[in-house]
Amino acid sequence: MAEPVADLDRPAPAASPTDPPAPGPPTAAPWLLGAAVTTVLLLLAGRYGYHRDELYFLLCGRHLDWGYVDQGPLVPALARLADTVAPGNLVVLRTPSALLGGGAVVLVAAIAREFGAGRGGQMLAAFLAATSGIVLAAGHLLSTTTVDLAVWLVATWCAARMLRTGDSRWALGAGLALGVGLLNKPLPALLGVGLLAGVAVAGPRRLLRDRWVLAGAGVAALLAVPYLAWQAAHGFPQLSVASSIAGGDSSYSGRLDAVLLQLMIISPYAAPIWIAGLVALLRRPAWAAYRALGWAWLVVFALVLILGGKGYYDAPLLLVLTAAGAPAAAAWAGRGAARLRRVLLAAGAAVTLAGSAVLLLPTLPADRLPGFVVEVNYDAGETIGWPAFADSVAAVHRGLPPAERARTVVLTGNYGEAGALARYGPARGLPRAYSGHNSMAGFGRPADDADVVIAVGWARPDRLRSWFTEVTEAGRMDQRVDVDNDENGMPIFVCRGMPRPWSQIWDSEIRHAS
Repeated sequence: MAEPVADLDRPAPAASPTDPPAPGPPTAAPWLLGAAVTTVLLLLAGRYGYHRDELYFLLCGRHLDWGYVDQGPLVPALARLADTVAPGNLVVLRTPSALLGGGAVVLVAAIAREFGAGRGGQMLAAFLAATSGIVLAAGHLLSTTTVDLAVWLVATWCAARMLRTGDSRWALGAGLALGVGLLNKPLPALLGVGLLAGVAVAGPRRLLRDRWVLAGAGVAALLAVPYLAWQAAHGFPQLSVASSIAGGDSSYSGRLDAVLLQLMIISPYAAPIWIAGLVALLRRPAWAAYRALGWAWLVVFALVLILGGKGYYDAPLLLVLTAAGAPAAAAWAGRGAARLRRVLLAAGAAVTLAGSAVLLLPTLPADRLPGFVVEVNYDAGETIGWPAFADSVAAVHRGLPPAERARTVVLTGNYGEAGALARYGPARGLPRAYSGHNSMAGFGRPADDADVVIAVGWARPDRLRSWFTEVTEAGRMDQRVDVDNDENGMPIFVCRGMPRPWSQIWDSEIRHAS
């Protein structure tokens, strides 16, 4: 029996309106832009100085462990490695973040390509990532946030490929990324919950019982075991940190601030684009396969608000929504009055680029930093003046009677101040600095015979008077620049006389988390 002959003139079956679009054409432009971001971050890495968190990471790196009160071991290990290779070198310390920042630009464009973005859409997505607050501000510093950003984007890219192709083996890649991220912070678990909830709401629900998805979840859980074991052995102190953040005792916290930050942290220019991306993910028939990603952001952001988390926790998913909105924005620029629309798009891009360069990167002189920069970018102020901070403490120390100096210690209000004195204090003849803040409390307490204390980082003496019989203001912080940060102008106290020894008050009264 003869085989039927194919009808070569018959048109191919039309694609279903719910079929996901094919990936856009590859382009090298996002790679070039990502390389440019990394280059700029490296060129500016040595300006200003250490951030308070970097000083803390360096101290944590001297006490390597599988966990800390407020984080996993990954970033302290990177800090230890960088400071071993090139002690005191800010460029080397910040190189991992610069590389991850450039990589984030490429990943956002890759996610846009999964959504069918052409070359223009991919380039727009890459540009919006390259000028975003979460990439530039975090990429300038060695930061747990930068690692989080890369982890979330890798996991989401794997999830997008799995949803488009139906190949659930991509769940292993997502699980591996989440597992590595859980050695940095607990936040990737939030993404995992969001993705699973998105699939439960929007489908395909078969993935919830798929063996590869379960294997990916198992990989993530297995990699997280060392950090979770450390937390369990120490009474889960991360919960105390989360409670403190929910109470507003931290920067970038507060529910109203979290809502407003959604419109700012990528950029105001990008806000209409990511909103359009969210609408497309939730409503466009051809993107039904990706609907779980839109729901993932809704779930994650709702959890951030309910739990009182910091407003930037969901920022990586905002970049995913931006990637979804980029194809629509690029298509809009090519319709109707195309020339006018492209001029408007280019003008907005130019303003965004200029604003990001001034507000998010250390391009202006530190001694003439306008107040509005610190108002917008709090972390910029926390990278200025640490050597002068140590000088102010040293001046008070030199003013003490020689007989008292031998039994003097420094007590700081936060880990950044203790880290600054660990970095700059020895060259100035300062005694060891202690702090009860987060994991600093576990790195040692003063000896019980240390009854003369230089206290810094305490705005008022009330708390100090509950520990010491004599509390005297002995000076003020002078960072020799007019910058409004947490230390400049703060009082320096000298405290004497301890009715109770350090061993009785350290854990119960001085130790604190935030």
